[in-house]
Amino acid sequence: MRRVILSVLLMASMVMAGCFGSGETMINEPSPEPIWNNYSLIDSAAHEDARMFVTIDLMTNQTTNTTWAVFDKSKGGNCCEHYIATSIEGQIMNIGGEYPVYSMDRGHAWDTYIPGFIPDTQCRTFVPTNEGQEGLGEGSIVQATNGDILSMSWFPYLGADLKLDKFYAILYDESEDEWSWCYNRITEPFYDRSWQVEVVGPISSSLGNGEWASVVVSNFWHQTQDAGGQISVDGLNYYPFQFPGRDGGEPSIELDLDFTQADLPAYWDVNKPHKEMRAFPVPSGGLLFPSYFSNGNAAYMDTTLSWNELDVKFPSEYCQIDSAGALHCVENTGTSFTHYLSMDGAQTWINQTYDISSMGTEIEEWEFQSNGDLDLFVLNVRYQSSDGPDVDTVFHVRGYSESLAPDTLTYIGQGDLDSTSGAGADIRFDFASLAILNDGGVVVAYHDSTDPDPLFAVELELPTA
Repeated sequence: MRRVILSVLLMASMVMAGCFGSGETMINEPSPEPIWNNYSLIDSAAHEDARMFVTIDLMTNQTTNTTWAVFDKSKGGNCCEHYIATSIEGQIMNIGGEYPVYSMDRGHAWDTYIPGFIPDTQCRTFVPTNEGQEGLGEGSIVQATNGDILSMSWFPYLGADLKLDKFYAILYDESEDEWSWCYNRITEPFYDRSWQVEVVGPISSSLGNGEWASVVVSNFWHQTQDAGGQISVDGLNYYPFQFPGRDGGEPSIELDLDFTQADLPAYWDVNKPHKEMRAFPVPSGGLLFPSYFSNGNAAYMDTTLSWNELDVKFPSEYCQIDSAGALHCVENTGTSFTHYLSMDGAQTWINQTYDISSMGTEIEEWEFQSNGDLDLFVLNVRYQSSDGPDVDTVFHVRGYSESLAPDTLTYIGQGDLDSTSGAGADIRFDFASLAILNDGGVVVAYHDSTDPDPLFAVELELPTA
């Protein structure tokens, strides 16, 4: 704890210098009150495992302990990761392991989605999970902008042929209030954790029509070879697709990205894919991959599922549009992050820099999320500290429309474990995962010495107004 407090004071000194204000007051002026004077427990019922994490008010340099509920891999994770998402109804969803699990009450009760069987006329051959092999699956999940929930689970190395990947599509149809699933045999190894994103419709394509399309890509192939992935217009039957070449040659297209007056529904605050998807849905339809082509232009998949080139230069590959129509992008260079915000559809940008070079020697993992309805932006950074262990942090920017300066920094967990990503690592934490509940509470994955596997935490103390 002593090391954590010292880290807090050093971080406070660093982030306040020239970026967020000095924290000093004039003689005879009242000292500003710390932000948590306005906090209260959002949930009066006790959690089984509630922990206190050090939080710093970046405007006053004061510290306190805030309460977070903590959960282990039995709530949807596996040995190495959690894949966390939220719904507009307030669900916490996790598919770090085989199947999506969820909680409707901020983690007091958990259940597993039990999909129904699909007739062969609707879906290719169904193959059940191999009993006794539980714990090897991993997947992705996101709520689409019509309320449906798109998900998949990848089971590697099962059965007689250990090279046969098993891809299970899992769909919640909001209009029918029904879950279903389907096994998809794919010809090439999927190989590694999936990233998943909605292509906003209505879709009219050679694969069929639908309210949306679902794109799933492999972490491995997407990052190393741009080899494409799988795409579906019904959330059950997936087919291979290829990415365009980086040199361009696709038809050019013009696209208005200014949605600040569009009154977007709350789905736009939860439909962000994991940042490593490197894409974001577009409210007018389609899916956009910023900074994709070698000339800096974006790649755009339209509602016919065809590729186009958009002559718009984004400051990063990692972007999101939230329900306020705000366009957020985050760039990481070394131990520095820059949060870019555009309120006019990528025509102009303002920015805020987070420099943690005085605290960490290397960025291990990171993720971000915004919520336009709550005027909230959150940045999660896991960095290797100067003295060895990895430290998990969460920055809150409350009222990003007024200022991009973060108002609090919370140290999640003990920050006393050195872990890394990738098969073969003795202690694994494969990727960051972050989501925001509809009441403003953050859900974030982390790892410390209190558990051999990654944990996740749910924020319990929130501003009352």
